[in-house]
Amino acid sequence: MLIRLRHSAIFPFLFVLSFLIATDTSARTEAVSRYFRSSDGVRLHYLEEGRGPTLVFVPGWTMPAEIWEPQIRHFAKSFRVIAFDPRGQGESDIARAGYTAERRARDIAELLDRLDEPVVLIGWSLGVLDSLAYVELAGTERLRALVLVDNSIGEEPPPVTDPTFLKRLRENRIATIERFVRGMYRTPQSEPYLRRMIAHSLHVPLDASVALLSYPYPRGRWKEIVYRTDRPILYAVNTRFRGQAENLKKNRPYIWTEVFENAGHALFVDEPERFNRLLEDFLSKEVRMLAGDGEKR
Repeated sequence: MLIRLRHSAIFPFLFVLSFLIATDTSARTEAVSRYFRSSDGVRLHYLEEGRGPTLVFVPGWTMPAEIWEPQIRHFAKSFRVIAFDPRGQGESDIARAGYTAERRARDIAELLDRLDEPVVLIGWSLGVLDSLAYVELAGTERLRALVLVDNSIGEEPPPVTDPTFLKRLRENRIATIERFVRGMYRTPQSEPYLRRMIAHSLHVPLDASVALLSYPYPRGRWKEIVYRTDRPILYAVNTRFRGQAENLKKNRPYIWTEVFENAGHALFVDEPERFNRLLEDFLSKEVRMLAGDGEKR
């Protein structure tokens, strides 16, 4: 799919928002920025901090790597933490093509090849589907475990969706994105932080944003990948996906599930201490990586 990069009436507004991204340093992580070239020539960015076993965080639709800042700051004390900017997002290039599950899965594969060690892959929202597409593409040889945060995995029941979202996105993008970003949280976030997340979301071209919400696969594809994955899995969701978590646990009792009753979509920002404790518990009990081959390098 070719993404058409177009100027529009919102360009001056986007320029101001881009300035906010560049200049607002509130609550920023001290992680180091690193880059690599994908096999189709796109410059991709990731944040890296800490030493030890490697955790790789993949953000959701149009969001930047820095949204994982509460986890980067916490886990970098004991782990090597990687937070990835998928193509078109954060500090990665706005590619002209590749806004498909297959290409984004290959981008993750090329990142993991670069890291050259087994990792825990943690995907949120669209990052859940991109992580599952990675498993479909490359298998689990490079994975210690898989953490799927707040998206449908094709289990029953299907999620209730907003059929007007894409139409509103095309017709009134700024208002739609602002409403989307502000609606990701249940706990109060600072206005500079929210403006920065809105700016990051609007930085992704409209056509790319639409393509990323239009993966042409049946729900059962994702469920099949989850069910045949031979690594420990943690599925953490808010109440929207409670039914899927309950059915997953019933069908695969060994999979960890957790429902965040009082959190929004960005539950790891709303309740960072709880999420971090959950992930730590999962790693220590299921991944067995805190001793032996998990010693700090």
